[in-house]
Amino acid sequence: MATQMKLIYCCGALVLLILVPSCCKGGHILVLPIEGSHWINMDILIQALHSRGHSLTVMRPSNSWYIKDNFQLQHIHSSSEEELLSELPLCFAWDVQALNNTKFDLVLTDPCWGSGALLAKHLSIPLVFNVRWIISEEGQFGITPSPLSYIPITGSGYTDKMTFFQRVKNNILYYIIRMNDMLVTKQVYQPLCEQYLGSDCDFDHLKIDAGIWLMRTDFVFDYPRPTVPNAMYMGGFHCKPAEPLSDYMEEFVQSSAEHRVIIMSLGTFVPELPDNLANEIAAAFAKLPQNVIWSYRGPKPSTLGNNTLLVDWRPQKDLLGDPKTKLFVTHGGTNGIQEAIYYGAPVVGLPLFFDQYDNLLHLQVKGGAKILTLSTVDKDDNFLKAIQEVLNKPSYRQNIQRLSRLHRDQPMKLIDTAVFWIEYVMRHKGAGLLKAQCYRMPWYVYHSVVVVLFLTGAVMLMLLATAMFIRCLWKSVCGCKVKLEVHRDHTH
Repeated sequence: MATQMKLIYCCGALVLLILVPSCCKGGHILVLPIEGSHWINMDILIQALHSRGHSLTVMRPSNSWYIKDNFQLQHIHSSSEEELLSELPLCFAWDVQALNNTKFDLVLTDPCWGSGALLAKHLSIPLVFNVRWIISEEGQFGITPSPLSYIPITGSGYTDKMTFFQRVKNNILYYIIRMNDMLVTKQVYQPLCEQYLGSDCDFDHLKIDAGIWLMRTDFVFDYPRPTVPNAMYMGGFHCKPAEPLSDYMEEFVQSSAEHRVIIMSLGTFVPELPDNLANEIAAAFAKLPQNVIWSYRGPKPSTLGNNTLLVDWRPQKDLLGDPKTKLFVTHGGTNGIQEAIYYGAPVVGLPLFFDQYDNLLHLQVKGGAKILTLSTVDKDDNFLKAIQEVLNKPSYRQNIQRLSRLHRDQPMKLIDTAVFWIEYVMRHKGAGLLKAQCYRMPWYVYHSVVVVLFLTGAVMLMLLATAMFIRCLWKSVCGCKVKLEVHRDHTH
Protein backbone atom coordinates (compact mmCIF):
# COMPACT_ATOMS: atom_id res chain seq x y z
CA MET A 1 0.00 0.00 0.00
CA ALA A 2 2.82 2.40 0.94
CA THR A 3 4.56 1.61 -2.33
CA GLN A 4 1.37 2.41 -4.28
CA MET A 5 0.96 5.73 -2.44
CA LYS A 6 4.57 6.67 -3.23
CA LEU A 7 3.94 5.83 -6.86
CA ILE A 8 0.81 8.00 -6.89
CA TYR A 9 2.71 10.94 -5.32
CA CYS A 10 5.54 10.55 -7.82
CA CYS A 11 3.09 10.49 -10.73
CA GLY A 12 1.31 13.54 -9.33
CA ALA A 13 4.58 15.41 -8.97
CA LEU A 14 5.55 14.50 -12.53
CA VAL A 15 2.21 15.76 -13.85
CA LEU A 16 2.69 19.06 -11.98
CA LEU A 17 6.17 19.47 -13.41
CA ILE A 18 4.74 18.96 -16.88
CA LEU A 19 1.79 21.28 -16.41
CA VAL A 20 3.39 24.17 -14.51
CA PRO A 21 5.39 25.59 -17.46
CA SER A 22 2.30 25.55 -19.66
CA CYS A 23 0.35 27.42 -16.97
CA CYS A 24 2.89 30.25 -16.82
CA LYS A 25 1.63 33.38 -18.59
CA GLY A 26 3.86 34.43 -21.46
CA GLY A 27 4.00 38.02 -22.58
CA HIS A 28 3.28 39.48 -26.02
CA ILE A 29 6.29 41.49 -27.16
CA LEU A 30 6.54 43.80 -30.16
CA VAL A 31 10.13 44.01 -31.45
CA LEU A 32 11.55 46.80 -33.63
CA PRO A 33 15.16 45.82 -34.46
CA ILE A 34 17.96 47.45 -36.42
CA GLU A 35 19.96 45.87 -39.24
CA GLY A 36 23.53 44.58 -39.25
CA SER A 37 25.39 43.63 -36.09
CA HIS A 38 22.58 45.17 -34.05
CA TRP A 39 20.29 42.38 -35.23
CA ILE A 40 22.79 39.70 -34.19
CA ASN A 41 22.35 40.85 -30.59
CA MET A 42 18.60 41.32 -30.84
CA ASP A 43 18.10 37.89 -32.40
CA ILE A 44 19.85 36.18 -29.49
CA LEU A 45 17.72 38.14 -27.02
CA ILE A 46 14.38 37.38 -28.67
CA GLN A 47 15.25 33.70 -29.04
CA ALA A 48 15.90 33.61 -25.29
CA LEU A 49 12.54 35.29 -24.68
CA HIS A 50 10.82 32.83 -27.01
CA SER A 51 12.32 29.91 -25.10
CA ARG A 52 10.73 31.36 -21.95
CA GLY A 53 7.27 31.13 -23.47
CA HIS A 54 6.83 34.70 -24.70
CA SER A 55 5.31 35.38 -28.12
CA LEU A 56 7.15 37.93 -30.25
CA THR A 57 6.17 40.00 -33.26
CA VAL A 58 9.06 41.48 -35.25
CA MET A 59 8.57 44.58 -37.41
CA ARG A 60 11.18 44.68 -40.17
CA PRO A 61 11.72 46.09 -43.68
CA SER A 62 10.67 43.75 -46.48
CA ASN A 63 14.13 44.15 -48.06
CA SER A 64 16.03 43.36 -44.85
CA TRP A 65 19.59 42.07 -45.22
CA TYR A 66 19.80 40.12 -41.98
CA ILE A 67 16.34 39.81 -40.46
CA LYS A 68 14.74 36.80 -42.09
CA ASP A 69 11.35 35.20 -41.54
CA ASN A 70 11.35 32.71 -38.69
CA PHE A 71 8.53 30.21 -38.30
CA GLN A 72 8.67 30.73 -34.52
CA LEU A 73 8.16 34.49 -34.75
CA GLN A 74 5.47 36.66 -36.31
CA HIS A 75 6.97 39.14 -38.78
CA ILE A 76 5.47 42.42 -39.97
CA HIS A 77 6.89 43.84 -43.18
CA SER A 78 7.31 47.51 -44.06
CA SER A 79 9.46 48.90 -46.83
CA SER A 80 11.45 51.19 -44.56
CA GLU A 81 11.43 53.04 -41.26
CA GLU A 82 9.86 55.99 -43.07
CA GLU A 83 6.89 53.80 -43.99
CA LEU A 84 6.68 52.50 -40.44
CA LEU A 85 6.56 56.06 -39.10
CA SER A 86 4.09 57.26 -41.71
CA GLU A 87 1.78 54.37 -40.87
CA LEU A 88 2.13 54.82 -37.12
CA PRO A 89 -1.50 55.77 -36.40
CA LEU A 90 -2.71 52.97 -38.66
CA CYS A 91 -0.48 50.21 -37.28
CA PHE A 92 -3.43 48.15 -36.12
CA ALA A 93 -5.09 48.45 -39.50
CA TRP A 94 -2.30 46.63 -41.29
CA ASP A 95 -3.17 43.28 -42.83
CA VAL A 96 -1.48 41.35 -40.02
CA GLN A 97 -3.56 39.15 -37.77
CA ALA A 98 -1.20 39.50 -34.82
CA LEU A 99 -1.65 43.27 -34.66
CA ASN A 100 -5.42 43.01 -35.00
CA ASN A 101 -5.87 40.47 -32.22
CA THR A 102 -2.88 40.81 -29.90
CA LYS A 103 -2.58 43.19 -26.99
CA PHE A 104 1.12 43.78 -26.56
CA ASP A 105 2.70 43.92 -23.13
CA LEU A 106 5.98 45.49 -24.18
CA VAL A 107 7.91 47.13 -27.00
CA LEU A 108 11.53 45.94 -27.27
CA THR A 109 13.60 48.09 -29.60
CA ASP A 110 17.07 49.25 -30.52
CA PRO A 111 17.03 53.07 -30.09
CA CYS A 112 19.57 53.62 -32.85
CA TRP A 113 16.44 54.95 -34.63
CA GLY A 114 13.50 56.66 -32.94
CA SER A 115 10.56 54.67 -34.33
CA GLY A 116 10.40 52.19 -31.44
CA ALA A 117 9.95 54.91 -28.83
CA LEU A 118 7.27 56.58 -30.97
CA LEU A 119 5.35 53.36 -31.42
CA ALA A 120 5.50 52.47 -27.71
CA LYS A 121 4.10 55.90 -26.85
CA HIS A 122 1.38 55.53 -29.46
CA LEU A 123 0.36 52.12 -28.11
CA SER A 124 0.76 53.27 -24.47
CA ILE A 125 2.78 50.23 -23.46
CA PRO A 126 6.10 49.86 -21.58
CA LEU A 127 9.36 50.22 -23.46
CA VAL A 128 12.74 48.46 -23.12
CA PHE A 129 15.87 49.46 -25.03
CA ASN A 130 18.49 47.00 -26.26
CA VAL A 131 21.05 49.76 -26.67
CA ARG A 132 24.56 50.64 -27.69
CA TRP A 133 23.70 53.79 -29.66
CA ILE A 134 20.80 56.22 -29.36
CA ILE A 135 20.49 57.91 -32.76
CA SER A 136 23.54 60.20 -32.83
CA GLU A 137 25.32 59.36 -29.58
CA GLU A 138 26.54 56.49 -27.44
CA GLY A 139 23.65 55.26 -25.32
CA GLN A 140 25.06 56.09 -21.90
CA PHE A 141 25.21 59.79 -22.79
CA GLY A 142 21.43 59.65 -23.20
CA ILE A 143 20.62 59.02 -19.53
CA THR A 144 23.69 58.65 -17.32
CA PRO A 145 25.61 61.55 -15.77
CA SER A 146 28.54 62.13 -18.12
CA PRO A 147 31.26 64.46 -16.81
CA LEU A 148 33.21 65.49 -19.89
CA SER A 149 36.38 65.89 -17.83
CA TYR A 150 36.96 62.12 -17.84
CA ILE A 151 34.30 60.56 -20.10
CA PRO A 152 35.44 60.81 -23.73
CA ILE A 153 33.02 61.33 -26.59
CA THR A 154 33.00 58.37 -28.98
CA GLY A 155 34.96 59.53 -31.99
CA SER A 156 37.35 61.69 -29.98
CA GLY A 157 39.98 58.94 -29.77
CA TYR A 158 40.62 59.83 -26.13
CA THR A 159 40.68 57.78 -22.94
CA ASP A 160 39.42 58.69 -19.48
CA LYS A 161 42.78 60.40 -18.83
CA MET A 162 42.71 63.59 -20.90
CA THR A 163 45.00 66.61 -21.03
CA PHE A 164 43.56 70.12 -20.80
CA PHE A 165 43.34 70.62 -24.57
CA GLN A 166 41.86 67.15 -25.02
CA ARG A 167 39.14 68.10 -22.54
CA VAL A 168 38.53 71.26 -24.56
CA LYS A 169 38.11 69.22 -27.75
CA ASN A 170 35.95 66.69 -25.89
CA ASN A 171 33.57 69.48 -24.85
CA ILE A 172 33.47 70.89 -28.37
CA LEU A 173 32.60 67.46 -29.82
CA TYR A 174 29.87 67.02 -27.22
CA TYR A 175 28.19 70.31 -28.15
CA ILE A 176 28.50 69.51 -31.85
CA ILE A 177 26.51 66.34 -31.15
CA ARG A 178 23.96 68.37 -29.19
CA MET A 179 23.61 70.80 -32.08
CA ASN A 180 23.17 67.87 -34.47
CA ASP A 181 20.33 66.62 -32.29
CA MET A 182 18.67 70.03 -32.30
CA LEU A 183 19.15 70.88 -35.97
CA VAL A 184 18.86 67.47 -37.64
CA THR A 185 17.54 64.62 -35.53
CA LYS A 186 14.79 66.52 -33.76
CA GLN A 187 13.68 68.11 -37.03
CA VAL A 188 12.93 64.61 -38.34
CA TYR A 189 11.11 63.18 -35.33
CA GLN A 190 9.53 66.17 -33.56
CA PRO A 191 6.97 66.83 -36.35
CA LEU A 192 5.93 63.16 -36.13
CA CYS A 193 5.51 63.48 -32.37
CA GLU A 194 3.31 66.54 -32.78
CA GLN A 195 1.30 65.05 -35.63
CA TYR A 196 0.58 61.65 -34.11
CA LEU A 197 1.13 62.04 -30.36
CA GLY A 198 0.07 65.61 -29.62
CA SER A 199 1.64 69.05 -29.61
CA ASP A 200 2.83 68.64 -26.02
CA CYS A 201 4.99 65.60 -26.89
CA ASP A 202 8.72 66.41 -26.83
CA PHE A 203 10.89 63.92 -28.71
CA ASP A 204 13.92 64.74 -26.56
CA HIS A 205 12.03 63.30 -23.58
CA LEU A 206 10.36 60.53 -25.54
CA LYS A 207 13.57 59.08 -26.98
CA ILE A 208 14.98 58.33 -23.50
CA ASP A 209 11.74 57.34 -21.78
CA ALA A 210 12.39 53.59 -21.64
CA GLY A 211 11.73 51.63 -18.47
CA ILE A 212 14.96 49.64 -18.73
CA TRP A 213 18.10 50.27 -20.77
CA LEU A 214 19.90 47.02 -21.55
CA MET A 215 23.39 48.41 -22.21
CA ARG A 216 25.54 46.36 -24.59
CA THR A 217 28.70 47.27 -22.72
CA ASP A 218 30.28 46.61 -19.34
CA PHE A 219 33.05 48.06 -17.20
CA VAL A 220 35.58 45.42 -18.18
CA PHE A 221 35.37 46.87 -21.69
CA ASP A 222 34.30 50.45 -20.90
CA TYR A 223 35.78 53.15 -18.66
CA PRO A 224 34.21 53.44 -15.18
CA ARG A 225 31.56 56.15 -15.03
CA PRO A 226 28.41 57.20 -13.13
CA THR A 227 25.19 55.42 -14.01
CA VAL A 228 21.48 55.27 -13.10
CA PRO A 229 19.26 52.53 -11.59
CA ASN A 230 17.46 51.57 -14.82
CA ALA A 231 20.67 51.07 -16.86
CA MET A 232 21.50 47.35 -16.81
CA TYR A 233 24.91 46.38 -18.22
CA MET A 234 25.06 43.19 -20.28
CA GLY A 235 28.02 43.63 -22.65
CA GLY A 236 28.99 40.31 -24.18
CA PHE A 237 25.64 38.65 -23.41
CA HIS A 238 25.71 37.09 -26.88
CA CYS A 239 28.88 35.12 -26.07
CA LYS A 240 28.67 31.46 -25.11
CA PRO A 241 31.06 28.51 -24.85
CA ALA A 242 32.61 27.48 -28.16
CA GLU A 243 31.15 24.51 -30.03
CA PRO A 244 33.11 21.93 -32.05
CA LEU A 245 34.29 23.03 -35.49
CA SER A 246 33.30 21.35 -38.73
CA ASP A 247 35.60 18.54 -39.86
CA TYR A 248 37.14 20.69 -42.60
CA MET A 249 37.79 23.66 -40.31
CA GLU A 250 39.06 21.44 -37.50
CA GLU A 251 41.51 19.75 -39.85
CA PHE A 252 42.93 23.12 -40.97
CA VAL A 253 43.23 24.33 -37.36
CA GLN A 254 44.95 21.16 -36.21
CA SER A 255 47.40 21.30 -39.11
CA SER A 256 48.92 24.41 -37.56
CA ALA A 257 50.59 22.14 -34.96
CA GLU A 258 52.32 24.07 -32.17
CA HIS A 259 52.20 27.39 -34.05
CA ARG A 260 48.44 27.67 -33.66
CA VAL A 261 46.01 29.90 -35.63
CA ILE A 262 45.26 33.55 -36.48
CA ILE A 263 41.68 34.68 -37.25
CA MET A 264 40.99 37.78 -39.38
CA SER A 265 37.68 39.49 -40.13
CA LEU A 266 36.82 43.08 -41.00
CA GLY A 267 33.07 42.62 -40.58
CA THR A 268 30.20 42.04 -42.95
CA PHE A 269 30.15 45.56 -44.37
CA VAL A 270 33.76 45.29 -45.65
CA PRO A 271 33.89 42.06 -47.65
CA GLU A 272 37.00 43.09 -49.59
CA LEU A 273 39.90 45.59 -49.66
CA PRO A 274 41.82 47.48 -52.36
CA ASP A 275 44.24 45.13 -54.11
CA ASN A 276 47.39 46.76 -52.70
CA LEU A 277 46.15 46.41 -49.12
CA ALA A 278 44.91 42.87 -49.62
CA ASN A 279 48.26 41.85 -51.15
CA GLU A 280 50.21 43.48 -48.30
CA ILE A 281 48.13 41.66 -45.68
CA ALA A 282 48.36 38.35 -47.52
CA ALA A 283 52.14 38.74 -47.91
CA ALA A 284 52.51 39.42 -44.19
CA PHE A 285 50.49 36.33 -43.33
CA ALA A 286 52.60 34.22 -45.70
CA LYS A 287 55.72 35.06 -43.66
CA LEU A 288 54.22 33.68 -40.44
CA PRO A 289 54.46 30.09 -39.17
CA GLN A 290 50.83 30.20 -37.98
CA ASN A 291 47.85 29.14 -40.07
CA VAL A 292 45.46 31.97 -40.91
CA ILE A 293 41.69 31.88 -41.42
CA TRP A 294 40.72 35.09 -43.24
CA SER A 295 37.08 36.02 -43.84
CA TYR A 296 37.38 37.64 -47.26
CA ARG A 297 35.10 37.73 -50.31
CA GLY A 298 37.24 39.79 -52.68
CA PRO A 299 39.54 38.55 -55.46
CA LYS A 300 42.23 36.17 -54.28
CA PRO A 301 45.39 38.19 -53.41
CA SER A 302 48.36 37.33 -55.60
CA THR A 303 50.62 37.09 -52.53
CA LEU A 304 48.42 34.60 -50.67
CA GLY A 305 50.46 31.94 -48.89
CA ASN A 306 49.65 28.24 -48.42
CA ASN A 307 49.11 28.86 -44.73
CA THR A 308 46.12 31.18 -45.33
CA LEU A 309 42.55 29.97 -45.85
CA LEU A 310 40.10 32.43 -47.45
CA VAL A 311 36.48 31.83 -46.39
CA ASP A 312 33.15 33.55 -47.09
CA TRP A 313 31.90 32.70 -43.62
CA ARG A 314 33.57 31.39 -40.49
CA PRO A 315 32.19 30.34 -37.09
CA GLN A 316 33.90 33.26 -35.37
CA LYS A 317 32.83 32.45 -31.80
CA ASP A 318 33.85 28.82 -32.11
CA LEU A 319 37.20 29.75 -33.64
CA LEU A 320 37.96 32.40 -31.02
CA GLY A 321 37.05 29.90 -28.32
CA ASP A 322 39.35 27.23 -29.73
CA PRO A 323 42.51 26.77 -27.62
CA LYS A 324 44.69 26.88 -30.76
CA THR A 325 43.61 30.43 -31.68
CA LYS A 326 46.48 32.78 -30.86
CA LEU A 327 45.44 36.13 -32.36
CA PHE A 328 42.36 37.95 -33.66
CA VAL A 329 42.74 40.60 -36.41
CA THR A 330 39.55 42.66 -36.40
CA HIS A 331 38.02 45.99 -37.44
CA GLY A 332 36.88 46.64 -33.87
CA GLY A 333 33.10 46.17 -33.98
CA THR A 334 31.45 45.97 -30.56
CA ASN A 335 30.44 42.33 -30.96
CA GLY A 336 33.91 41.23 -32.02
CA ILE A 337 35.64 43.12 -29.21
CA GLN A 338 33.29 41.60 -26.62
CA GLU A 339 33.97 38.15 -28.09
CA ALA A 340 37.74 38.75 -27.94
CA ILE A 341 37.40 39.62 -24.25
CA TYR A 342 35.11 36.66 -23.49
CA TYR A 343 37.38 34.11 -25.19
CA GLY A 344 40.66 35.79 -24.16
CA ALA A 345 42.07 36.34 -27.68
CA PRO A 346 44.64 39.15 -28.13
CA VAL A 347 43.80 41.65 -30.87
CA VAL A 348 45.45 43.53 -33.72
CA GLY A 349 42.97 46.22 -34.71
CA LEU A 350 42.35 47.77 -38.14
CA PRO A 351 39.53 50.27 -37.42
CA LEU A 352 37.52 51.49 -40.41
CA PHE A 353 34.69 53.79 -39.26
CA PHE A 354 32.03 54.60 -36.63
CA ASP A 355 33.05 53.64 -33.08
CA GLN A 356 35.63 51.04 -34.08
CA TYR A 357 38.77 52.99 -33.20
CA ASP A 358 37.37 53.88 -29.78
CA ASN A 359 36.35 50.26 -29.15
CA LEU A 360 39.87 49.10 -29.93
CA LEU A 361 41.34 51.91 -27.86
CA HIS A 362 39.49 50.60 -24.81
CA LEU A 363 41.23 47.27 -25.31
CA GLN A 364 44.64 48.78 -26.15
CA VAL A 365 44.62 50.88 -22.96
CA LYS A 366 44.02 47.70 -20.98
CA GLY A 367 46.96 45.99 -22.70
CA GLY A 368 45.04 43.48 -24.81
CA ALA A 369 45.32 45.00 -28.29
CA LYS A 370 47.50 46.95 -30.71
CA ILE A 371 45.92 49.38 -33.19
CA LEU A 372 47.01 50.09 -36.77
CA THR A 373 45.37 52.30 -39.36
CA LEU A 374 44.71 51.18 -42.93
CA SER A 375 46.87 54.04 -44.19
CA THR A 376 49.94 52.54 -42.48
CA VAL A 377 49.34 48.85 -43.20
CA ASP A 378 51.34 48.84 -46.43
CA LYS A 379 54.30 50.86 -45.10
CA ASP A 380 57.52 49.48 -43.61
CA ASP A 381 55.99 46.07 -42.85
CA ASN A 382 53.87 47.68 -40.14
CA PHE A 383 51.20 44.99 -40.31
CA LEU A 384 53.68 42.14 -39.97
CA LYS A 385 55.51 43.90 -37.14
CA ALA A 386 52.26 44.52 -35.24
CA ILE A 387 51.24 40.87 -35.53
CA GLN A 388 54.66 39.65 -34.43
CA GLU A 389 54.64 42.02 -31.46
CA VAL A 390 51.27 40.77 -30.20
CA LEU A 391 52.19 37.14 -30.87
CA ASN A 392 55.59 37.31 -29.18
CA LYS A 393 54.94 39.56 -26.17
CA PRO A 394 53.27 37.47 -23.45
CA SER A 395 51.71 40.58 -21.85
CA TYR A 396 49.05 40.87 -24.58
CA ARG A 397 47.70 37.38 -23.94
CA GLN A 398 48.06 37.74 -20.18
CA ASN A 399 46.14 41.01 -20.15
CA ILE A 400 43.30 39.84 -22.38
CA GLN A 401 42.92 36.63 -20.39
CA ARG A 402 42.77 38.66 -17.17
CA LEU A 403 39.97 40.71 -18.74
CA SER A 404 38.26 37.47 -19.75
CA ARG A 405 38.31 36.22 -16.16
CA LEU A 406 36.88 39.51 -14.93
CA HIS A 407 34.17 39.49 -17.58
CA ARG A 408 33.09 35.93 -16.81
CA ASP A 409 32.99 36.55 -13.05
CA GLN A 410 29.24 37.24 -12.95
CA PRO A 411 26.53 36.20 -10.43
CA MET A 412 24.38 34.89 -13.30
CA LYS A 413 24.44 34.59 -17.08
CA LEU A 414 24.11 37.97 -18.77
CA ILE A 415 21.37 36.73 -21.10
CA ASP A 416 19.37 35.65 -18.03
CA THR A 417 19.89 39.09 -16.50
CA ALA A 418 18.56 40.73 -19.67
CA VAL A 419 15.52 38.46 -19.80
CA PHE A 420 14.81 39.05 -16.10
CA TRP A 421 14.63 42.83 -16.55
CA ILE A 422 12.42 42.55 -19.63
CA GLU A 423 10.04 40.34 -17.66
CA TYR A 424 10.29 42.73 -14.71
CA VAL A 425 8.97 45.56 -16.89
CA MET A 426 6.12 43.35 -18.13
CA ARG A 427 5.19 42.21 -14.61
CA HIS A 428 5.12 45.74 -13.20
CA LYS A 429 3.84 47.56 -16.30
CA GLY A 430 7.03 49.60 -16.47
CA ALA A 431 9.92 50.51 -14.20
CA GLY A 432 8.94 53.95 -12.97
CA LEU A 433 10.59 53.55 -9.57
CA LEU A 434 13.99 53.10 -11.26
CA LYS A 435 13.80 56.25 -13.38
CA ALA A 436 15.80 59.22 -12.16
CA GLN A 437 13.95 62.55 -12.17
CA CYS A 438 16.57 64.00 -14.51
CA TYR A 439 14.66 62.41 -17.42
CA ARG A 440 12.14 65.24 -17.42
CA MET A 441 14.33 68.14 -16.34
CA PRO A 442 15.38 70.85 -18.78
CA TRP A 443 19.14 71.32 -18.95
CA TYR A 444 19.16 74.53 -16.93
CA VAL A 445 17.30 72.81 -14.06
CA TYR A 446 19.42 69.65 -14.27
CA HIS A 447 22.64 71.67 -14.05
CA SER A 448 21.16 73.96 -11.32
CA VAL A 449 21.82 77.05 -13.43
CA VAL A 450 18.92 78.93 -11.83
CA VAL A 451 20.04 77.86 -8.36
CA VAL A 452 23.60 79.02 -9.03
CA LEU A 453 22.30 82.37 -10.32
CA PHE A 454 20.03 82.73 -7.29
CA LEU A 455 22.82 81.92 -4.82
CA THR A 456 25.24 84.18 -6.69
CA GLY A 457 22.69 86.99 -6.56
CA ALA A 458 22.04 86.38 -2.87
CA VAL A 459 25.75 86.46 -2.07
CA MET A 460 26.25 89.61 -4.12
CA LEU A 461 23.26 91.21 -2.42
CA MET A 462 24.70 90.33 1.00
CA LEU A 463 28.10 91.70 -0.01
CA LEU A 464 26.46 94.87 -1.34
CA ALA A 465 24.44 95.29 1.83
CA THR A 466 27.56 94.70 3.95
CA ALA A 467 29.52 97.22 1.88
CA MET A 468 26.75 99.81 2.20
CA PHE A 469 26.53 99.20 5.95
CA ILE A 470 30.29 99.63 6.33
CA ARG A 471 30.17 102.76 4.18
CA CYS A 472 27.35 104.23 6.25
CA LEU A 473 29.13 103.29 9.45
CA TRP A 474 32.34 104.81 8.16
CA LYS A 475 30.55 108.03 7.19
CA SER A 476 28.87 108.14 10.57
CA VAL A 477 32.14 107.64 12.44
CA CYS A 478 34.01 110.09 10.22
CA GLY A 479 31.19 112.65 10.57
CA CYS A 480 31.25 112.44 14.34
CA LYS A 481 35.04 112.78 14.32
CA VAL A 482 34.89 115.90 12.13
CA LYS A 483 32.27 117.50 14.37
CA LEU A 484 34.34 116.75 17.46
CA GLU A 485 37.44 118.35 15.91
CA VAL A 486 35.46 121.46 14.87
CA HIS A 487 34.07 121.74 18.36
CA ARG A 488 37.57 121.58 19.84
CA ASP A 489 38.76 124.29 17.47
CA HIS A 490 35.97 126.58 18.47
CA THR A 491 36.71 125.90 22.14
CA HIS A 492 40.32 126.90 21.77
